[in-house]
Amino acid sequence: MKNVEAVDIRVKKYLELAGYEKWARSYTIFYRGWTLNSKIAESINGVLVSARELPIYNFLEEVRLLFEKWNCENRKEASYKFTTLIDKFNDMLKENEALCTRMTVVPVTEYVYTVQDKQKNSIVCLKKRTCLCNVFQLDEIPCAHACAVLDRKNFQKGPYCCDLYKPKIVLNTYDVPIYPLPHQDDWIIPVSILGEIVLPLKYKCPPGRPAKKD
Repeated sequence: MKNVEAVDIRVKKYLELAGYEKWARSYTIFYRGWTLNSKIAESINGVLVSARELPIYNFLEEVRLLFEKWNCENRKEASYKFTTLIDKFNDMLKENEALCTRMTVVPVTEYVYTVQDKQKNSIVCLKKRTCLCNVFQLDEIPCAHACAVLDRKNFQKGPYCCDLYKPKIVLNTYDVPIYPLPHQDDWIIPVSILGEIVLPLKYKCPPGRPAKKD
């Protein structure tokens, strides 16, 4: 908040008025995960700019071929990952490991430890996967204090990381292949479907997003 205030005091006041729980993961009353945005939809729209001019069947075929290609490439890339975590979270774990090198670990119980970091103590509980700094709980990756404890006990860090960050779990996302379709001339279509006639709309929708009604 000090950094925000240095840029613009009005932004700080706006964020405080909105409430920390609405924009800060550390204050939220429920788990929000990571950033949620529409970049994937925008990426798909960008690739399909020219395909949107095609008839509906050809457009859907372009979409199917695109997803089929992406699904295969992503599955292949995920299968070649041999790190504990996927790239983004593996980098975060390495950064935490680098920060823990000069920390002092004092055992309290079998699972609870006090970690001294520049005259400030943090309490780590391996059983609950928690740390007083709250980073362990939020990121679901051992924070620097937890890394210091795990290194002290010679424990592997993988079991203390969220399974969703691991290559084997990510690989399940692309486990179901998108199979190719036969040519349109080889389709077996019921007679009842062939007899249906689809007419165009009576009214043409204007371009742009519809206006909101009060």
